[in-house]
Amino acid sequence: MSETPTLEAPVPASPPLARYTRVPSPWLKVLWPVAALILLLLFDLIFVPHFFRVSVSQGHLSGSLIDVFRLAAPVMLVSVGMTLVLATGGVDLSVGAIMALAGAVAARLMVAAPDGANLSPWLAALAALGVALLCGAWNGALVAMLDIQPIVATLVLMIAGRGLAMEFIGSGYVDVHGALFNRLHGYVLGLPAAGLLALLVFAATGAFARGTSAGLLIEATGANKVASRFAGVNVVLVTFLTYVFCGFCSGLAGLVAAADIQKANAIHTGMYLELDAILAAVIGGTSLIGGRFSILGALIGALLIQTLTTTLTYKVPVEYTLVVKAIVVLAVCLLQSDTFRRKVFGGRAVA
Repeated sequence: MSETPTLEAPVPASPPLARYTRVPSPWLKVLWPVAALILLLLFDLIFVPHFFRVSVSQGHLSGSLIDVFRLAAPVMLVSVGMTLVLATGGVDLSVGAIMALAGAVAARLMVAAPDGANLSPWLAALAALGVALLCGAWNGALVAMLDIQPIVATLVLMIAGRGLAMEFIGSGYVDVHGALFNRLHGYVLGLPAAGLLALLVFAATGAFARGTSAGLLIEATGANKVASRFAGVNVVLVTFLTYVFCGFCSGLAGLVAAADIQKANAIHTGMYLELDAILAAVIGGTSLIGGRFSILGALIGALLIQTLTTTLTYKVPVEYTLVVKAIVVLAVCLLQSDTFRRKVFGGRAVA
């Protein structure tokens, strides 16, 4: 009796070799902003050689590089908070107004209290940070609890925040002084204290986001709120806390900006900084639709934007600086796009 032949399942063909090399995603997020920063520094080395001159003056380092580190502190602080908000699928347009409001509150409590009971700089700064936290909580409540579109919710405070700041100190400049603001304006180990503070906030935020489950919860919330809710993630609380943290970072940036010029101003402080913060986060690899973020990338993006701004002041007429800045930022954002790289470089691009 003949045996019944058995049918064997065909062995699937092994997949073809990838046509391009995949870089681990943590490094991929910062690849293009790092490349852009290096190219920009090479341009400075060739065309603005004094950009790299660093000297010691009055016991601390000085020069264009040091100025970049100092001036980048506000956008560095705001961008770290903005990065987490963007990662949840939201956006905060009120960060510049919160900066102005924090500086105005501190100045009013220190030197412009109507009853003469002026607070110490430390208490005034704590009160300013408390107001910034309340602003973040307001935004978070509107977005997370009342389900209002983030652009609309934060646009309200973007307008009202500066109005409140003008109510506190008017439209002029008000002096801020005291040991706290002198320290923020000063230097530590020869480096600007403001820049070091921003690095400390970045390091602490990165350690918390990647060293705990917080980062995963934020990414899950931004990627798919419905699925995250069914998986047990408290989407409302996660979203709310990211806006609160963004408000805190904005308030801290407002104090740093006031300390830098030793004055608070309700109109000019933080003007258009929300755009720089969003750009820094996006350049660094954070997705505008949520679910993907890079703290390190936001730091590099902030430094890139400030380096570009400083470079343009040396080589480009004032009336063209914003146009050139927009072109450079657009180029980096396009290089961050997988679709753009595939269409331009084909399958050989780094993915």
